[in-house]
Amino acid sequence: MASISLVAASALGKSSLKENAFMGVSLSNHSTMSEFDSVCARRTKRNRVAGGVRAQATAVMTPSETKFTESSKKTLRKGNVIITGASSGLGLATAKSLAESGKWNVIMACRDFLKTEKAAQSVGMSKENYTIMHLDLASLDSVRQFVETFRRSNLPLDVLVCNAAIYMPNAKTPTFTADGFEMGVGVNHLGHFLLSRLLVEDMVKSDYPSKRLVIVGSITGNTNTLAGNIPPKANLGDLRGLAGGMTGQNGSSMIDGGEFWGAKAYKDSKICNMLTMQEFHRRYHEDTGITFSSLYPGCIATTGLFREHIPLFRTLFPPFQKYITKGYVSETEAGNRLAQVVADPSLTKSGVYWSWNKTAASFENQLSQEASDVDKARKVWDLSEKLVGLA
Repeated sequence: MASISLVAASALGKSSLKENAFMGVSLSNHSTMSEFDSVCARRTKRNRVAGGVRAQATAVMTPSETKFTESSKKTLRKGNVIITGASSGLGLATAKSLAESGKWNVIMACRDFLKTEKAAQSVGMSKENYTIMHLDLASLDSVRQFVETFRRSNLPLDVLVCNAAIYMPNAKTPTFTADGFEMGVGVNHLGHFLLSRLLVEDMVKSDYPSKRLVIVGSITGNTNTLAGNIPPKANLGDLRGLAGGMTGQNGSSMIDGGEFWGAKAYKDSKICNMLTMQEFHRRYHEDTGITFSSLYPGCIATTGLFREHIPLFRTLFPPFQKYITKGYVSETEAGNRLAQVVADPSLTKSGVYWSWNKTAASFENQLSQEASDVDKARKVWDLSEKLVGLA
């Protein structure tokens, strides 16, 4: 893909990556026993001794504070954070907030290099604080290529933010990713799942004081809320559609195996995001010190996420949220909230789904029964590994 060769110069003063450095690199070019391999070996041994599933299940109810707090060790360098979908909306607002602090180099992982560059310039981001790298979450090959491109930059990875999302509420028929998955779940969940699984290895190697993996959730996938009960409600069922590959051929393109519904596909993907965050916490937090968290930053009624909705909805929804529900949050405020989860020393607790109250104070929110189901999280993880080629 021609756009893969477009990568901005590193904000830490490194020379521009050459176009031919992006191609033909095998993911297997690592030492036989990396630090990440050692972590996995220790975890496997511990789970085998403790009874595996039983040991994992005890962790979800009491997410632990990370042992690697902001004050535990010092560093003078900037942190490096990858943000997917950083060319607009919440991702761009978060990138701007972090870049303006002067403490972060933001890697803006997006499909369209020129659009992202114009967006960064439009909000006044200084070139020394951001880098643009091509990533198309609708292609697993692109995800793997992005990982190799990032590794060739020789930048350490301190924080990964899985933010990009596709929402097609009025779609009557499914569209599919390059790998044949229903687009919403393929991009929102499976693309991010592969990206996170591959880049955890890089985060383990980081010397940064507080390493974090943040997956953006949604209130619409959390059925213990009023918004989460607006039809169609999120429901993963017995995962028969996910097990069948979600291709729509000889099966269903929906996770629960049901009839396609664009709005539900988005909500189901958000449950998967929140289940994945918790499974990461159970599997890796104790051994790596990485903080795994999710969040709902508030209702950004003017975001481009709603661009596929009908015009009347786009017109009425913002004033409805501002004056009726009082739940309206600007993109700037939402970006500042996500930036808090990336960098705030008080938000280092792992396994948490963060929300904000009416006074803009963060708190640990409760997930619905399905979005916190330990067995379902493990099944989603195992099936997702198979679909993205990790098992």
